[in-house]
Amino acid sequence: MGQKLFYRKLGQGRPLVVVHGLFGSSDNWLSIAKMLEETHTLYLVDLRNHGQSVHSSTFDYSTMADDLHDFLVAHDLKGCDLMGHSMGGKAAMLFAALNPGYLRKLIVVDIGPKQYPLHHNEILAGLNAIPIEAIQSRGEADKVLSEYVQEVGIRQFLLKNLSRSSEGFSWKINLKVLTEKIEEIVKSLPENLIYEGSTLFVRGSKSNYILDEDIYEIENQFPNASTKDVANAGHWIHAEQPGIFVEIIKKYLDE
Repeated sequence: MGQKLFYRKLGQGRPLVVVHGLFGSSDNWLSIAKMLEETHTLYLVDLRNHGQSVHSSTFDYSTMADDLHDFLVAHDLKGCDLMGHSMGGKAAMLFAALNPGYLRKLIVVDIGPKQYPLHHNEILAGLNAIPIEAIQSRGEADKVLSEYVQEVGIRQFLLKNLSRSSEGFSWKINLKVLTEKIEEIVKSLPENLIYEGSTLFVRGSKSNYILDEDIYEIENQFPNASTKDVANAGHWIHAEQPGIFVEIIKKYLDE
């Protein structure tokens, strides 16, 4: 059985479970949830080794899909809608394919089932370079991280994983395991994986995570999938174009 996952629940109406990406947490989706809470009951989940969920040395898509299964069963959510971003989208795809008929609709945000090149090395090097037990402020952590990650917005997002108590700073993420298991995160899902349920892939027009040539393979594995592009958005569609993103999500869920 998968471990219990921390979650935030808000809103009313048809249940929608939301799963964040690598280095993220349920917090990242609160502003989107507030735009949907009048029509949906939202369950914002922290995946294992993230946010306030369990830390574990086991970390791969199969385990994350098992965790989602246990969460949905524990909360009696058969027939719910499920949305996942990036790594969370891959976990959601695998869950859906392994549990056909469980979901009403699946939304995958800016990720495909394919293998991706390793591209988190600088971020991981920067996070590991922060002397977590010695720093006195977030500013000190940001200064170290800025030598590895130039984009201020990405640093702010990453540093949300810092937790402060009277004893000092610690990581909410399991940085050791994420560093060791990063190759698991970029792996493809099995090519023989087929999910025939209703699925929406949402991609950012400035993102390179789902290329035009990937759509043929996506439609082979997800024969009832459609794709929507969001203009002027990169990989963080929900943060960059929240209004347009929510409009697309609402329209699809209401169809």
